[in-house]
Amino acid sequence: MKRFGTRIGDVRQRVEIKRTTQYAAPEAPSARRPLPAALVFVLGFGALIAIGTVLLSLPLSAANGQGTPLIDALFTATSAVCVTGLVVVDTHSHWSGFGQAVILGLIQAGGFGFMTSSTLLLMVVVRGRTRLRDRVLVQESLGGGRAGAGELGDIRALIKRIAIFTIAIELAGAGILAASYASRSDQTVHPLWFGLFHSVSAFNNAGFDVLGGFRSLTGFSGDYLLLGTHGALIIIGGLGFAIVADVWRNRSWVRLALETKVVVATTVVLIIGGAVLIGAFEWNNAATFGSMPESERALNAVFKSVTARTAGFNSIDNAALLAPAALIVMALMFIGGASGSTAGGIKVNTFSVLLIAIISTALGKPSAEAFGRRIPHAVIYRALAVALLGVAFLFATILGLELLSDIPMLDVMFEAVSAFATVGLSRNVTPDLPDPALIVLIIAMFVGRLGPLTVVLALTARSRPVPYRHAVESMRIG
Repeated sequence: MKRFGTRIGDVRQRVEIKRTTQYAAPEAPSARRPLPAALVFVLGFGALIAIGTVLLSLPLSAANGQGTPLIDALFTATSAVCVTGLVVVDTHSHWSGFGQAVILGLIQAGGFGFMTSSTLLLMVVVRGRTRLRDRVLVQESLGGGRAGAGELGDIRALIKRIAIFTIAIELAGAGILAASYASRSDQTVHPLWFGLFHSVSAFNNAGFDVLGGFRSLTGFSGDYLLLGTHGALIIIGGLGFAIVADVWRNRSWVRLALETKVVVATTVVLIIGGAVLIGAFEWNNAATFGSMPESERALNAVFKSVTARTAGFNSIDNAALLAPAALIVMALMFIGGASGSTAGGIKVNTFSVLLIAIISTALGKPSAEAFGRRIPHAVIYRALAVALLGVAFLFATILGLELLSDIPMLDVMFEAVSAFATVGLSRNVTPDLPDPALIVLIIAMFVGRLGPLTVVLALTARSRPVPYRHAVESMRIG
């Protein structure tokens, strides 16, 4: 009870002071930094090649049941995963049914894309639960952009659509090819296997065949349906899902994305221009077009122009091509198909961006413009990096083959470009190359398949806004 005349605070109270006990908290584990996207693709494709090499080395994979040398198995696995088509042993006679099935599986996995395939598998296993980082990687692998992968939230549905699109096109192509081949009297394999294998190989721009004798489609130079179906599969696979989907969705040139317009226009020009030039140089060459009727000459000129852009099938003997035509084919191989497709090369997108930049500069425009749109400078820088690095690596590949083999320079250049651009066309010298030269081609196929993609991913990861810009100083050009 409070006494009269006292104030609050006059009564002293003893307060016990409690000392705090200090505990040593364990250090928080350091967060593991995720692997760079480019490294994920490199490791993924490397693992797939390793698995394919082991499977192809088994006696079960060889037709004679005695196994395959490691270098041949490694070369074939790399060529299949990188959807190239260069071979050192005949696919029909050397490999058993199991070995051919392994090659077909490697082609499909390599063409569909390692990260896309692994993410699709993850969706099946865990019922659609994917990480944000997985979806980002898939978006990068598919090209991104308005005509590309779309929003991150749509990635899972997008992969399903790509899978349906791929299977539908391949099954349709397989049916047509099987029916066409079944009517022939010179069959070497079952029509159904021919149709399925060649449809998958053509759509994925691989170029493997099961006809035997290293002859590819040379025995079908007059078959319009068979060559036309192969060509259509190659073009669709070389454009990729994003471009085809944008065309199908909009069905109007005005409404198409800039990337779609550029890729489609450049593809048409390359196919027509390549066919005209190749036909002009080879029209009277008795070893190629000269012995054919004129209508078949035009057909094979168009098919050569189509297949040179990373498919690898051939209806004529590439070793018989004259030097000018061989150079045209090498140029088409180096350019390749569209970004985010099954094709290789530096990509039509890269070539088109640089061509647009050159034309815009020649016209005195301050920026690269096409179809009423301006292309960002960062995209031009990336395209320039991909193209110059591709030229530099191709030069190193040619130099390595020249030092390690004794084949003519034109053949060296042709095989090097074919390997780097993951085409598979050959002047019939790859099976005779020594093992060190084969290793050079293996590296070229691996770098050629992943090089442009990893460069873009690395540059994309490094790009970030800066709070300042350096002063401008000009330099002399020319």
